[in-house]
Amino acid sequence: MLNREAIAALVPHQGTMCLLDRALEWDAARILCEAESHAAPGNPLRRGGMLPAICGLEYALQAMALHGALSAGGVPQRAGFVSSLRDVRMAIGRLDTVAGPLRIEAEALVAEEAGFIYRFAIAGEGQGLLSGQAAVILP
Repeated sequence: MLNREAIAALVPHQGTMCLLDRALEWDAARILCEAESHAAPGNPLRRGGMLPAICGLEYALQAMALHGALSAGGVPQRAGFVSSLRDVRMAIGRLDTVAGPLRIEAEALVAEEAGFIYRFAIAGEGQGLLSGQAAVILP
């Protein structure tokens, strides 16, 4: 298991923008993380006193970046650009009302030096909250 400090050393996001609290398990194809920052009043993605569910995309993207770093033997992931989002589905309107941790799972479909494609799913309170597919280009 990796804690928040270890995660922050591997992803391009620092300070409060590092949203993941724990990496629970990972292998060559997938990663499972947890986050509790969705409930924090100081979450930098909050707007108008709430955290919209669409912000779950950033949680998924950070899990993907962490998986990329771990798959590269612990080399920190460089910043990338989202090139596409597909089949994004949201079962709720906001994340800050979800009790307990978010569980973020990402599965690599394509992983290359120039970028990657992942399927992702975020769950909380025993139900699916957000899912989809994201492609990221690494400059």
